[in-house]
Amino acid sequence: MMNKTLIASALIGLFASNAAFANQETDELRKVIADQQKVLESLERRLDETDQKLNATADQIEVGAEQSAFSNTSIGGYGELHYNNYEDKDAEVDFHRFVLFFGHEFSDSVRFFSEFELEHSIAGEGKPGEVELEQAYVEVDINEGVSSKVGLFLIPVGIINETHEPPTFYGVERNGVEKNIIPATWWEAGVAFNYKPAGGVSIDGAVTSGLNSTKKNFDSNGDFTHYSFTGIRKGRQKVAKATAENLAYTGRVKYTAITGLELAATLQYQTDLTQGLGELDTASATLFETHAIYQVQDFTVRALYARWDIDGDEAKASGSDEQTGWYVEPSYKFNEKVGVFARYSEYDNNAGNSASTAVESTSVGVNYYIHENVVLKADYENLGGASDSSGFNLGFGYQF
Repeated sequence: MMNKTLIASALIGLFASNAAFANQETDELRKVIADQQKVLESLERRLDETDQKLNATADQIEVGAEQSAFSNTSIGGYGELHYNNYEDKDAEVDFHRFVLFFGHEFSDSVRFFSEFELEHSIAGEGKPGEVELEQAYVEVDINEGVSSKVGLFLIPVGIINETHEPPTFYGVERNGVEKNIIPATWWEAGVAFNYKPAGGVSIDGAVTSGLNSTKKNFDSNGDFTHYSFTGIRKGRQKVAKATAENLAYTGRVKYTAITGLELAATLQYQTDLTQGLGELDTASATLFETHAIYQVQDFTVRALYARWDIDGDEAKASGSDEQTGWYVEPSYKFNEKVGVFARYSEYDNNAGNSASTAVESTSVGVNYYIHENVVLKADYENLGGASDSSGFNLGFGYQF
C-alpha cells in the first residue's frame, strides 16, 4: 500500500513538472512569436516609408524632366481694346489685336521666335478679322558681333514696326505716318543679319519678299478686265502665297551710344512693285526713313520722316510716285502711373500730284499705367487737310 502511494505521488509530481515545463515553453514561444510580430510590423513600416520615398523621388524626377523639357521655351503676348468716336463715322468698339508669342532657345547661340495674331476678335468668311502669322524665324549668333535670322520677320524700319506693344507708345491707335507710309505693321520672309561693329552702333541688312502694289479689276459680270496700280499699304502680301518675282533689299544703321538717344536710318529698294504682273509699267521703288528718339529723365521726344520714290507710268498718273510723311511727338511722364503726350503729323500717299491730298493730324492724350505692362489710354485727334474730322479714342492694352 505504501509503495502504491509513493508511485502515485511520483507520477503526479512528474506530470505536474511536465505540465509546468510545457506551460513555460508555451509562454516563451508566445513571447518569441510576439517579438517576431513586432519585427515584422517594424519591417512593414519601413517598407511603406521606403515606398513613399521612392514614389516621391519618382514624382520629383518626373516633374524635373517636364520642367527641363520646357525650361528653354517662353510664352508671351499682348492685346488691345479700342473705342473710336469721330464726328464723320459711327462710334466703334473693337478688340483690335490678340497676340501670342512663342519662343524657344535651342542652345546659347540658336533660338526661335514667333508672333501669332488674331485681329478684330473674329476671323472667317464674311468676318472683319484676320488670323496672321507676323513672325516665325530662327536666329543664330555667328560670333560675338554678328547674328543672322531666317524665316518670317518684321522689316527693320521706323519706330513702332518692330516694337508695337501697347504700353510702349502713346495714343490709342498707331500713328498715321508709320501706318500709311512705312507701312507698319510690315513683315516679309527672307534672310537678315545684324552686325555690331562697336558699342552703340548696329547695322541691319535683309533680303526678303517684297510688296505687290497691283490690283485686279473686274467688270459688272465679275470677269477680270485689267490690273491697276494700288497703294503701298495694300501692297503688303503678308507672305501668304506671295508673288516673289521681285525681291526687296533693306539696310538700316542705328546709333544708341549716348544714353537716352536713338538715331536710325533705313533704306529699302525693290526693283518692281508690280511683281511683273499684267501690262503695268515697271515700278521700281525706294523707301527712305529716318527717326530720332531723345529722352531726358521723364521727358521724351520722338521725330520721324519717311518718303517713297516710285517709278512707272501708273504710279505717276495717280500721284503716288511720291509719298511722304513726318511727325513730332513730345511726351512727359509725371510718375510711374501717368504720362501725357502731344503729336503733330502730316502724311500724303499721293504727294506727286498737284492736288491737296496731305492729311494733317494733331493729337493730345494721356496714358495711365495700372502696371508697367498694363495701360489705359485716352486721346483727342483733330484731322485737317484732305481729311476734315475730329474725335476721341479710348483704349486698354497689356503685354506679358
